[in-house]
Amino acid sequence: MGMAAPVYYTAEMVRAFPADGNRYETVHGELLVTPAPRPWHQELVSRLHFALMGYLRKEPVGHLVASPADISWGEDLLVQPDLFVVPIEQARALDWAAMRDLMLAIEVLSPTSARADRFTKRRLYQERWIPWYWVVDGDLRAVEVWTPSDERPSFKRKHVDWWPAGAETPFQLDLTDLFRPI
Repeated sequence: MGMAAPVYYTAEMVRAFPADGNRYETVHGELLVTPAPRPWHQELVSRLHFALMGYLRKEPVGHLVASPADISWGEDLLVQPDLFVVPIEQARALDWAAMRDLMLAIEVLSPTSARADRFTKRRLYQERWIPWYWVVDGDLRAVEVWTPSDERPSFKRKHVDWWPAGAETPFQLDLTDLFRPI
């Protein structure tokens, strides 16, 4: 008896999955499934969202979006970054298909998402030439910063900065504050 051929997942296949509390994504046909995140993950996403919203109100160069999302660059690509910033014109369309030029993508690690976030999705974001990708590790209290040409991340433990095109000032986040206890 032979083994079944592996399934090559498309974005349409993933969109058809049930709303069962899991996050389903596909990168080059590989299915990524993660369960509901831990409370610490959600706390960090909330703190990042609050800080970035304040910055983008002062520097309206992009629009912040939180997952769930439906970012797709092809038939076999569908991702849901925890947080991401797109150009305002793309956000105004209120259509996932229009949101293609991520200015910043952020993933907050969970035990079940670490491999996909650090490797599979990171390589995809570099292939798509996303200018900034942050991998936020709440357990290590550090942020890995990736740009498209990086072979290794820059590890940030004190603060993380982001200076998007068109902004007069950079976004600066004190990581001691981000990782403070509740």
